[in-house]
Amino acid sequence: MTPATRQIVFINTAHTITHYSLLILPTAVLAMAVRGGPFGESYGPILALATGMFVFYGLLSLPQGWLVARFGRKTLMTAFFLGTGVSLIGAGAAHSPAMLAVALSLAGAFASIYHPIGTTMLVEAAGDKPGRSIGVNGVFGNFGVALAPVVTAFLANQVGWRAAFVVPGLLCAVAGLCWMRTPLAHVSAHANARPFPPIPRHLVRRAVVVLMLIAISSGLVFNAYTILLPKLMQERLASTASLLPLVGLAAFLVTLCGALTQFSIGRMIDHSTLKQVFLPVSLLLAPAMLALSFAQGWLVLPLAAVVAASIFGQVTVNETMAARYISPALRARIYSVRFFVGFLGAAAAAPVVSILYERTGSVAVVTMVLSAFSVVTLGCALFFPNRREELRPELWAEASAETAALPVAAE
Repeated sequence: MTPATRQIVFINTAHTITHYSLLILPTAVLAMAVRGGPFGESYGPILALATGMFVFYGLLSLPQGWLVARFGRKTLMTAFFLGTGVSLIGAGAAHSPAMLAVALSLAGAFASIYHPIGTTMLVEAAGDKPGRSIGVNGVFGNFGVALAPVVTAFLANQVGWRAAFVVPGLLCAVAGLCWMRTPLAHVSAHANARPFPPIPRHLVRRAVVVLMLIAISSGLVFNAYTILLPKLMQERLASTASLLPLVGLAAFLVTLCGALTQFSIGRMIDHSTLKQVFLPVSLLLAPAMLALSFAQGWLVLPLAAVVAASIFGQVTVNETMAARYISPALRARIYSVRFFVGFLGAAAAAPVVSILYERTGSVAVVTMVLSAFSVVTLGCALFFPNRREELRPELWAEASAETAALPVAAE
């Protein structure tokens, strides 16, 4: 295994850990609430303890572009692995709501390192066709989303909810120790072999506006849906605590559909403009989410799978936007800003789910609210440019020349 390949393995592993760590509590709470203890017996208040986790996860992504210039990628990724691992172990050892909230907040803070840094490293290693690499990386991330409910349910049912935090925390810390012994590969040479094309500024601005708008809406929809999914499966399919493993398995199968779709879309993107993929995927989301609000029984599974496929498929498209429209020198900063903006939605996810569920006692209202936000995503897809130059970057020079000539022609 070459140093570059070994590094990509760690980047993909970190993506799995990131999303896994964020979704332990939404399943663990089903066991914590049943057994009561220092955290009470109500789903909403315990779930709300994760608010700080999502706030820091988004908020601290903003300075990562500056931190990487000061401390380097190696140091920051080491902090990600070790910090996230120790924080999860701390969550498993918590004996009060305040201790659990602090430990989860720290886990979110260290997890915030991954996307701005890891995504930049991945895109640079991918070269001129990043779609497939981003799709594969997305599969690893969604594998973490899929594994979190099923593994957490198993550990909580067989050992206890504390093990659901401690076990992945230990594995994350071990991965960090292995990362420390791995030399950092220089993988950006291939990506920089061809100069970044001169894309017209108005198209770059348009792409950035869409990127930021969708970060807010998809941040809320993605996080709220993945948080809600175990409760949705429990309410519609398995209402007793003894069926907790079934809840985890159902959530795993649904999320796996999203992961497979993300890989397929990653391959499609390398041969299509972004809008040609983005628009059809966005058209599915709002009606499927609305239908999920009223579905009962086993019909929930295919509908939930369609929603997951649409939500996760959009992630691959969004990651590729920056790769196609933002120069390598600015990508780390743009990714940092994007994930910071996304915290507005991501941080709202836990309290939105918690408050709406506590007031209504049902997941239906939550999914209806998410379907309304999904319309914003559709608007972003309609507004995004559809340019053949995305597939033939050498044509951007002609497009820039035509754009520069427009004021002269007007005169």
